[in-house]
Amino acid sequence: MTRMSDDTPPRPDTQTAHTARRTVARTLDVRYLCFLPAGYDPSRGWPLLLFLHGSGERGADVSLVARHGPPKIVGARPDLPFIVVSPQADAERSWSTWALHAVLEDVAERYAVDADRVYLTGMSMGGFGVWDLAMEFPDRFAALAPVCAHGNPSGVCALRHVPVWAFHGARDDVVSLAGAQQLVDRLRACGGDVRFTVYPETGHDAWTETYANPVLYEWLLGHHR
Repeated sequence: MTRMSDDTPPRPDTQTAHTARRTVARTLDVRYLCFLPAGYDPSRGWPLLLFLHGSGERGADVSLVARHGPPKIVGARPDLPFIVVSPQADAERSWSTWALHAVLEDVAERYAVDADRVYLTGMSMGGFGVWDLAMEFPDRFAALAPVCAHGNPSGVCALRHVPVWAFHGARDDVVSLAGAQQLVDRLRACGGDVRFTVYPETGHDAWTETYANPVLYEWLLGHHR
């Protein structure tokens, strides 16, 4: 017979259930690019856009992160009105939600971040990271924009209060459109505020058109936590 107990020592002939509670300290080193917009003034809070790259930009050279998405866009648009933070995942590793949480904490300590205007976006592997990070910390973000990705439908209702605009290519042969549609449908079913843009002639690269569209940035800025 199994007994629930946290303080009674088990007898040799008895199996009991226990909970281990320990504080584990870890040192995390996460490389990231940080862009401060033209006119940045630390005397007031600024919106923060956290961008998660795809699998092709992993490694130890953080400059690779600027190949796509917002860290590329800011080269041509230094007036983009966000603090843009773009971390890099290690080679052969996917995103760690706790490492990303640590990056957000580091940036909040260094710069004047408006905690009610923190936005999250990412492409492919980074889009999966968007869903995972947001489900892990659903009260942290004002809006989400995952691109060509999906996640765990069983946890997505935690995001029913967070506006989401998802993007996908109809001809994507790398990440299933059906998986993304399932996640969007599940979020809608539990009352989520979700938009879904499917590009009919686009394959896996749904990010070039998405991040070149100024409407995305206007939409993000239209939301507060």
